[in-house]
Amino acid sequence: MIKKLSLVSLFTLLPASFYFAQTTVFAYLKDADGKAIEKAGVNLKGNENDVTADKIGYFQFVDLQPGHYQIVIAKPNYETKVMEFDVVSDEKRKDLGSITLYSALTNADQGLAIIDSGSDDEGGGSQSSTVGLLQSSQDVFSRIAAFDLGFYWFRPRGIDGRSGETMLNGVSMVKSDNGNVDFGNWGGLNEITRYPEISANHSPSEYAFGGNSSVIYKNTKASEYRKGFQFTQSLTNRNYRNRTSLRYTSGMSKKGWAFTVMGARRWAEEGIQEGTFYDAYGAYVGIEKKFSDKHTITFNAIGAPYRRSTASPSTQEVYDYRGVHYNSYWGYQDGKQRSERVRKGFQPLFQLQDFWKINKKSSLWTSVSYQFGKDKGSRLDWQNVQNPSPTYYRNLPSYYDSLDPNASVLGPNGVTTTSQDAYQTSLAGWQSGDPNVTQLNWDRLYRRNMQQPVGNYYGQTGKRALYYLVNDVSDDKIWNAATHFIHNFNDTTKFLLNVSYQNYRSEQYREVNDLLGADFVLNKDPFAATNQPGKSGLYNEGEQNVTKKVGDKMTYDYIFRRQEVKVNPGLKFSTGKFDVFISATAGYSTSSREGLFNHYLYKDSQGKGADYNFWNFGMKGQAVYKVNGRNFIVYNGAYYSQAPFLEDLFINPRVNGSTAPNIKNMVVNANDLSYVISTPFLKMRLTGYLVDTSNETTVQRFFADGIPLESIDADGNQTNVQSAFVTQVMTDVKKRNMGVELGFDVKVIPTLSLQGLASYGQYTYKNDPMTYFASDAAGVFANGLSYTSVGKSYIKNYRQGGTPQQAFSLGFRYNNPKYWWVGANWNYFDDNYLDPSSLIRTESFVQNSTTSTPYYGLTESDLRRVLQPNKLPSSFFFNANAGKSWVIGKYYVLISASVNNILDNKRYITGGFEQTRNAKYPTFSQDLDRESSLFAPKYWYTQGRSYFVNLQFRF
Repeated sequence: MIKKLSLVSLFTLLPASFYFAQTTVFAYLKDADGKAIEKAGVNLKGNENDVTADKIGYFQFVDLQPGHYQIVIAKPNYETKVMEFDVVSDEKRKDLGSITLYSALTNADQGLAIIDSGSDDEGGGSQSSTVGLLQSSQDVFSRIAAFDLGFYWFRPRGIDGRSGETMLNGVSMVKSDNGNVDFGNWGGLNEITRYPEISANHSPSEYAFGGNSSVIYKNTKASEYRKGFQFTQSLTNRNYRNRTSLRYTSGMSKKGWAFTVMGARRWAEEGIQEGTFYDAYGAYVGIEKKFSDKHTITFNAIGAPYRRSTASPSTQEVYDYRGVHYNSYWGYQDGKQRSERVRKGFQPLFQLQDFWKINKKSSLWTSVSYQFGKDKGSRLDWQNVQNPSPTYYRNLPSYYDSLDPNASVLGPNGVTTTSQDAYQTSLAGWQSGDPNVTQLNWDRLYRRNMQQPVGNYYGQTGKRALYYLVNDVSDDKIWNAATHFIHNFNDTTKFLLNVSYQNYRSEQYREVNDLLGADFVLNKDPFAATNQPGKSGLYNEGEQNVTKKVGDKMTYDYIFRRQEVKVNPGLKFSTGKFDVFISATAGYSTSSREGLFNHYLYKDSQGKGADYNFWNFGMKGQAVYKVNGRNFIVYNGAYYSQAPFLEDLFINPRVNGSTAPNIKNMVVNANDLSYVISTPFLKMRLTGYLVDTSNETTVQRFFADGIPLESIDADGNQTNVQSAFVTQVMTDVKKRNMGVELGFDVKVIPTLSLQGLASYGQYTYKNDPMTYFASDAAGVFANGLSYTSVGKSYIKNYRQGGTPQQAFSLGFRYNNPKYWWVGANWNYFDDNYLDPSSLIRTESFVQNSTTSTPYYGLTESDLRRVLQPNKLPSSFFFNANAGKSWVIGKYYVLISASVNNILDNKRYITGGFEQTRNAKYPTFSQDLDRESSLFAPKYWYTQGRSYFVNLQFRF
């Protein structure tokens, strides 16, 4: 019967192909057992009509002109496939073969699309059989790493995300100041930005050269979304509690218009972390105009205003008292929770994109984008008073316990007592959770400000603020333009060319948020009288108004500018059993800083500084060898340079224009070799990789005690400083990331599969980089510069921090033919470290400031003991998920649920940092040996058990 249907379908279609003399492209859809898949929707991008697979899984597109095409295949309960193919002239019929759709565990699950050529394993058809391998779906390793391990802050290969590329509608979304991507700019718009095309790790991409942590590319064309409405409601106990969204797509009209609009909201009165809230919106408008089969223009507008609070890291002492959900950033004001750390922003994005099929072999995509708006982060600040944070070391029980028991101190309740009594009072308050001890006391801050005497300050009369809230603001204006050119020489050779331009301007400043009952705050360094006697201490000398009120700028104000041009040619071709992709890059950037404040310590604080220019060059290559139709050997290699981001180039931009010493382009040399198996019953990738990085510059900022700083003024007067906020700079940092990856998916029976992952890496520092530091307490040093060298930091062979270097996962998924599924997995992490602080691993750490020689009696074993790497505990987790979908006529309903960390493991540390408050061996060692160190590392812990329930309704 199936053969008869197939013949009927074939002979029905032949006349159209013959009479119109155009190309017909066709294929058959099958599941993992080789059975036909019917009623799957197939969307040819740029074509106004979708097609649907018939009862034998057959679909076709007729009258296609020569060119490059992309199709999206979707069916409920199956993974969505994105595939590309080329049509050449004089090609009457193009057979894409049998396309396998694998069952989807969730609607976010994506697999590796493989097109079986239909011939024997040793036959020709190399190009078609590797289309799925070279296309942008995630393989089994990447899928598990993203959806299961990523929740626990696992980074494949230990690679910093700043070395990747994220593109939206043809342009880069990477910020020039720090290299990060603010995904919150389109937060909540999951149904719009889902299913990007991904070139994993350092493999070449058709859209950009990228780095070594993947190229993620997404187009949001209004006609690509399913016609009609889609409503989604989610419930969770994570950062937010609720998510509601509604999307509508008109489909392509006969006049060539398509519209898609979407709105979303995510919110929580209190998230899983104490004292946090979440309130975010998302909106999308997409308009598409198809002028002809060769010309389409799209307009996209995206906006996602948000307001949310953040949670604090803490020392182990604090977590032992209050648990992993403790957050020190909030307290009660008039009986209501109030947080000092609130992020809010709105940076809308407008994009115009032109798609032009120049001729049968060439096409050109052109994009123009503009983004603007402000991002603000509030924090509590103070002048000439003690840090009011409940986790400040002088407010914890361990501080009182470190003192002479009979010493007279001011206790937690503000009453003078002995340190022994103060310890007992503080300990009782922390153990019982007394909010007057464990949280910010807003009423006390207001009271202190309002009790200030009225005084005359710089011509203004009123009460000066001791405590106040400020916003750190980024006011961005970003222009992007890019082109993506494709020329198909024939059906096996393609030339690509990407050219992009970015103009980045960001004014960054601090403004007064709330005076907490006072009349104004002084725009003046509160430590100037001690650290810089005789100097004005003004953050902006010469300004008329030193007394600042709500909305006024204070402390710092400067502008970052950067212009960058990139050219990225590429060539893809097939020869014999090889598919090859070669990509190159050449780029030029110019960066500058313009100071708008005249800082009292630095002559180069105000005005536009010099332009710093960098050239980038690089090559990437991928070679796929087809052993047979289902076994492949894949090599990816990359060698390229990357210019420093603005915050790495300018080491202390808030107050001066100084740049990092000996700064150079970072150089990356990355290689991997994979063996890939892809059959209906087994999908597997085994990879070995080696990534070397050199010339990297890192910048950190923190408070340190015990650093002998000397500042010299214009008259030669010297001031000694022992405690200060420090900017630490490491230059010529060399790193090595090497390891092995294994991902597999085995189908035990047609409805049950086992899947797993193993990642074993070793991420280390390869050298002892030079270390410098700068401090506003010292200003300009004796060398005439705003920074001074402390020599080499001996961190060679230390492990890099930030991610587990061992990760394992094993799980199953069961897919019932009646459209319900269930799955679970076990995940294990080990070899997770904190990044080593470089300052305490320099010779300065062991040198007596008086004799300039090592401390008497210090042995190598003593030093190794106190400076051993901070290894974090290993942990394992169980996750589970399930779901069910229904198709009722034209309606589609999906309900799914997932639970992470079922056993409620709260011992896993997701990240943290070493505190460098004691920069000399004697005080550092003494503090380390205490029962509760005053300056122990600060951590972020996993949040414990969490769930996510999702209901989707399409109509």
